[in-house]
Amino acid sequence: MQLKNDLILRTIRGEQTERTPVWLMRQAGRILPEYRAVRDRLSSFIELVKTPERAAEVTIQPVDLLGVDAAIIFSDILVVPEAMGLPYEMVENKGPFFPETIRSEADFRRLKVADISDDLAYTPEAIKLVKRELEGRVPVIGFAGAPWTIFAYMVEGTGSKTFSKARALLYNQPAMAHRLLQMITDSTIAYLKAQIQAGADLVQVFDSWAGILPEEHFDNFSLRYIAQICEAIHEAPITVFAKGAFASLQAMRYLPCETIGLDWNMNIQVSRKVLGSSKTLQGNLDPAALYADFKEIEKNTKAMLDAFGPYQHIANLGHGVYPDTDADKVRCFVDTVKEYSMRMRES
Repeated sequence: MQLKNDLILRTIRGEQTERTPVWLMRQAGRILPEYRAVRDRLSSFIELVKTPERAAEVTIQPVDLLGVDAAIIFSDILVVPEAMGLPYEMVENKGPFFPETIRSEADFRRLKVADISDDLAYTPEAIKLVKRELEGRVPVIGFAGAPWTIFAYMVEGTGSKTFSKARALLYNQPAMAHRLLQMITDSTIAYLKAQIQAGADLVQVFDSWAGILPEEHFDNFSLRYIAQICEAIHEAPITVFAKGAFASLQAMRYLPCETIGLDWNMNIQVSRKVLGSSKTLQGNLDPAALYADFKEIEKNTKAMLDAFGPYQHIANLGHGVYPDTDADKVRCFVDTVKEYSMRMRES
């Protein structure tokens, strides 16, 4: 089906566009009352993720209500370890929790490479529904967690400020760590390919905990596996978002991906210089900037757009939108990107 709005895809290809495309990480979520209405009808967050009709519904909501230029499928990065044999729970107001973790060879032997058609079919099915309902209005983004971030949760068992147990395993059992990371990588490649086959127009790999690793460990235990994913997927463009990995931007320049996402602490001009002209950049307004008043949001959004320049930029936040953000403030960000970036082309 021909896309009516292909701004993001043309930007990724390096084409000059009439304005900067814009979407937000976590745009389908608690900032929207319409999302909460759907969520309240179900028993849990995980049920919402695993119910294609409802996941499709909340995926489309931001396109209608916020005016963004892409729909990102509503899911969770932790569906991959669950499909590998390590189920998780989502504890309200606390986040993910794994009743069992991977700390030993015996734990590792319980796992398998995910069978997408059997264990993760609900995500591709939701993408098919979204594609049908959108009728080409905007592209659909598929996604998965980066192997290191998934590994960190599987070993730690929950979110953490330090992920000290996961990081300890890298020092104490590096061979087992690499085997687990490879299993996650193989599962992730198959999962992303299934999303693309279902209709995803581009995919994003989230390395949420990249910045917690020293540079050498990031290169050895994260970047090499992200590179495998990028090398394996030729069917759609790939964005890599590695939060906090500023020290490794030089190495990321050589990833076979089209787009690099910047977090809000990454200097735009320095990042552009390090990554070179072959990459499209995505980001990177501080999510907390959306707590400001409307004039301040407009001011900061315009400053971000000026720093990136008019081309090879996908406007976004430098991380996911915070759940207590006012939806009208998000609309202000989206509208400012659209209006100001169009004026940038005209001047």
